[in-house]
Amino acid sequence: MIKIAHFFLITIFICSYALFSYALESPLITAAMQNKMTPDDALHRLQLGNQRFVKGKPLETDFIKKAQLSASGQYPVSVILSCIDSRVPPEIVFDQNIGNVFVARAAANVISDDVLGGLEFATQVSGAKLIVVMGHDACGAIRGACENVKLGYLTQLLAKIQPSIRQTTTNLGKKDCQSAQFINQAAAENVRHIVKMIPEKSQVIRQLVKEGKVKIVGAMYELHTGRVVFLNN
Repeated sequence: MIKIAHFFLITIFICSYALFSYALESPLITAAMQNKMTPDDALHRLQLGNQRFVKGKPLETDFIKKAQLSASGQYPVSVILSCIDSRVPPEIVFDQNIGNVFVARAAANVISDDVLGGLEFATQVSGAKLIVVMGHDACGAIRGACENVKLGYLTQLLAKIQPSIRQTTTNLGKKDCQSAQFINQAAAENVRHIVKMIPEKSQVIRQLVKEGKVKIVGAMYELHTGRVVFLNN
């Protein structure tokens, strides 16, 4: 009887552990899940993911398994426009995985016709409910724009940041390209500017926002903490 009881206890433990492990596995978003989610649901999902990242407790992920499961289709609920900075990988800082988020990247997270086309595909065609424009502190492109750097195609990219440099100069009373405060505030101002420009330039996204199907939010990533702070527009 003791051996039988011991066997059942071990069996219960193994089953419980399996269920617990499954609960901690990062889920792949399905069509049904995407259809049920609202823009606020998508935002909350990213917020929870970043909290896990900051705490160093990401969900378990079998990337090969997710690659296989998502091969026949993808149903992300969010699209993230971020800087190309190597220290700011959106899928990681939001603790997402293969198949769960669209990502567009450009220096200083600026927009172009091609980027806007990608955002339209992610939302109107593929069903994403949330657009996140994410900048970060100590951004080299922001500093380059502040210092009026000229270099090939980079020149025209940095020119797109100038409105935010001018606004930050007005806000702080002077332009100081060596000031971390100035650069970081300019980066946040640039995020707000882009959040505003996306629906102004894209009629497709403007209509989705008007209908409440899509929300656009700005965010700043903190390099030292890993925390994503969502901005008030």
